[in-house]
Amino acid sequence: MGDAVKLNYETAGKPENPALILIHGLFGDADNLKSISRDLSDDYFIINVELRNHGSSPWTERMPFVDMAADIEAVMATENVTEAHLLGHSLGGKVAMEFALRHPQQVLSLIVADIAPVAYDARHTSILDALEAVDLSGLKSRQDADKQLSDSIQEAGVRMFLLKNLRKNDAGEWHWRLNLAGLRACYEDLIGAPQDKGQYDGPVLFIRGGRSDYIQASHRDAITSRFPQAEAKTIAETGHWLHAEKPTVFNGIVRRFLEEL
Repeated sequence: MGDAVKLNYETAGKPENPALILIHGLFGDADNLKSISRDLSDDYFIINVELRNHGSSPWTERMPFVDMAADIEAVMATENVTEAHLLGHSLGGKVAMEFALRHPQQVLSLIVADIAPVAYDARHTSILDALEAVDLSGLKSRQDADKQLSDSIQEAGVRMFLLKNLRKNDAGEWHWRLNLAGLRACYEDLIGAPQDKGQYDGPVLFIRGGRSDYIQASHRDAITSRFPQAEAKTIAETGHWLHAEKPTVFNGIVRRFLEEL
């Protein structure tokens, strides 16, 4: 068992409905999956969590998947939820997979957005470098931070996503809600694979972006050995942030999958 912390999370919908836990990706927060939360809150009890070292959740020095799965279990216990559907994007998908492998009896179904249960190369060190390089003390505005980031991060959409983590405190000082030092220290854990012990035999849907390289044909064995019932859908003309790029399509795929169970 992992060591849990008390995550920040939001709920929507009626507690008597089937529970659906939403888990955002690296550098994200609860806002990332608000569209799916709004879309499904009439029919499901939505629990939209913020991972440790993200959003308003506690900062920790450790981020192994076993601990992050324990965080999800603690949220379920707090809400008196014995079983739930899990939907995770990217890093959140790895946490959801880890939870399903450790606690299969508590998972009604698993939806994984654009990530496989494998170890990845380091893709985010340049982003960490760029965020750490922002001069917070001399910052006048969010636009000022955007200008600083634009030297190293060309995509305006990625900068906008990252800058949602920049906040002012009561004294008017800018700060990151992300624990950048913690994320860097734990980065090897975060790009690693969920455990390869055990299986989750329930219904699983992998949704990949047609322009993303995060889920590849070479990952098939890693997926099917852990999740023998896995099926896959591709959203054409989308990258890694598929739920933000085509929310209507993404939400529709999720809704159909859940309704057909």
